[in-house]
Amino acid sequence: MGTLHIFDMDGTLLTGTTANLEVARQLGTLPELHALEARFATGDLDTRGFSAEIHRLWRHLTPDQVAAAYTAGPWLNGIRDVCADIRTRGEHSAVITMSPDFFARHLLDLGFDDVMASRFPPLPFTAPLDPDAVLTPADKVRITEELRTRHRLPLDRCLAYGDSMSDAPLFRHLTNTVAINADHHLADIAALDYRGNDLAEAYRLARTLLPDTP
Repeated sequence: MGTLHIFDMDGTLLTGTTANLEVARQLGTLPELHALEARFATGDLDTRGFSAEIHRLWRHLTPDQVAAAYTAGPWLNGIRDVCADIRTRGEHSAVITMSPDFFARHLLDLGFDDVMASRFPPLPFTAPLDPDAVLTPADKVRITEELRTRHRLPLDRCLAYGDSMSDAPLFRHLTNTVAINADHHLADIAALDYRGNDLAEAYRLARTLLPDTP
């Protein structure tokens, strides 16, 4: 029977960091980004306001700079192998992240079937950012339901992998959930809690949650 695997990116596949931090590191704008993160933490900026600020901050960003930031990022081991195994079984994999699509879409090269992220204009930015194209935690549930409907799967054939409270709405929506190097807030509501740097290990644990696993 088919199965849908939903992966978070920041802090999950990309360990201990975020796409925005890796781009800022590449551009030398870490102080500016840390200031934005502080405003986000206090509630001065929401997800859409944060995205609008990085759109302004990185208006001269190029695809080559993004590719360099992506390549330098600390990724979990085994991502490509997990995607290949999912595809071999006739199952489906997707990444849903609130981070920018100009970074996240590189994950398609690893074998994910779908990558859903906040949509930004083409690089370098000459067009405005559409606030409605910026994802929120609630959108993770909406997009998962759209994918589940497309593939005609019941809820118990969906597996979610995440690390932070932005994944909490989806973890509360599904029963098959794996916290990966997560803080206790998410680990406490996850079906399984994985600590390590190998996605293949987390994936093997996740498969034990499926109803047809011996």
